[in-house]
Amino acid sequence: MIKRMTCILCPNGCKLKVEVANNEIASLEGARCPRGEKFAYQELNDPHRNIATSVLVKNGDIQLVSVRLTEPIPKDRIFDVMKEIKKVTCTAPIASGQIILSDVAGLGVDVISTKEIMNAVN
Repeated sequence: MIKRMTCILCPNGCKLKVEVANNEIASLEGARCPRGEKFAYQELNDPHRNIATSVLVKNGDIQLVSVRLTEPIPKDRIFDVMKEIKKVTCTAPIASGQIILSDVAGLGVDVISTKEIMNAVN
């Protein structure tokens, strides 16, 4: 079976053509760096993704803070994690890199802010 995928581990975005036989990679074409093979293997066996989204902020100079995960999570857990993130509201001030939600969905991964939010000026 031939699978086509785009590697997301570096900015090259290599278009991979992976031949799979007996649940193993029989051949791989299109990888311009060693990470392409690593990505193909992981994508076939245990795909992971990172999430970037936003969280509501109370008393902030803006109403949303951008957040991301500290590391990728299993692809099949994205909806579980998003469900937990949607429940969260933060109160300003918020520092960039501040943990917004620790050990989200029991995955050992934190949700952190990617922006500094100051208190609202009254």
